[in-house]
Amino acid sequence: MCHSPLSLFAASKAANRPLFIQAPMVRYSKLPFRALVRDYSVDLCYTPMILAKEFVRSEAARRSDFTTALSDAPLMVQFGASEITDFARAAEMVQPYCDGVNLNCGCPQSWAISEGVGCALMRKAKLVRDMVKAAKQRCGSAFCISVKIRIHADIEETRRFVRIVQDGSGVDYITIHGRTKNTRSSIPVDLDGIRKVAEVCEVPTVANGDVFSREDAFRIAEFCGVDGVMAARGLMTNPALFSGYKKTPWGAVERFMDYAVEYPIPFRLTQHHIFDMLDQVIPKKERVLMNETTNTLVEMIDWLDERFVLRRKGDPGFVSHERTLLPLF
Repeated sequence: MCHSPLSLFAASKAANRPLFIQAPMVRYSKLPFRALVRDYSVDLCYTPMILAKEFVRSEAARRSDFTTALSDAPLMVQFGASEITDFARAAEMVQPYCDGVNLNCGCPQSWAISEGVGCALMRKAKLVRDMVKAAKQRCGSAFCISVKIRIHADIEETRRFVRIVQDGSGVDYITIHGRTKNTRSSIPVDLDGIRKVAEVCEVPTVANGDVFSREDAFRIAEFCGVDGVMAARGLMTNPALFSGYKKTPWGAVERFMDYAVEYPIPFRLTQHHIFDMLDQVIPKKERVLMNETTNTLVEMIDWLDERFVLRRKGDPGFVSHERTLLPLF
């Protein structure tokens, strides 16, 4: 791999815009979805969170959890870890196939916290610092290591956390999700909290939460004073949001189906992606019907063919009716 995430931040700054990033999503930020959003102005993609402990110990886990391709770049691999050696070893194992790794300090799910990963690390700043430092020592200072955090109810606690993590660790950038571990996603993200945490960061920063349009991306970046913005739910519903589309263009559906054939994932994941992408295209009852009446990829393609003109790669007009903005690289 050859795309340093830090060079991406510099390039986006020169282009007078924030870096556009696809968030790590449990199950859903797999290879075909990453390939899709790269076609629509996403600069940097993340894998789903991978448990470092299982990854370093099990070849089966490695084969199941991590899939990439030569075109899958720039790429950050996200790990959930609670032990220094596991994180450092996992980082070293994926180093030849990605542009950096990220330590998840923000997953609020109860199973993750019980494993000592995700939000459980938000009370262990020194451990986070030492994990980052160990990964840097094992992989070399040029290899990108970042952390993704949530905020505490007391923002000063988060600011202290960041100061400790930065202290001699070599962390390259920090992503701040502006919700606590107990805040529902239906509650607006705390942009002021992100801004206050970003103020004490000595490295590039990324804001995560409530990015549903290109306009949101610029507004949040400006208010929070960050270098990049990260979207999750917004990209699930509209993978082309960073290219300025207000809803999913039909070409994105055609592209995704092509990628889903080229890079197979479990059918129910493909189905979920199409269900979300058609959110503003057809009524919910029609999307529910799709879920209830299709059980294989072939059946879903037939379902779409009956209702739309679903072009395949090589067909006249395949995605040619849309515009896209080129990413930085």
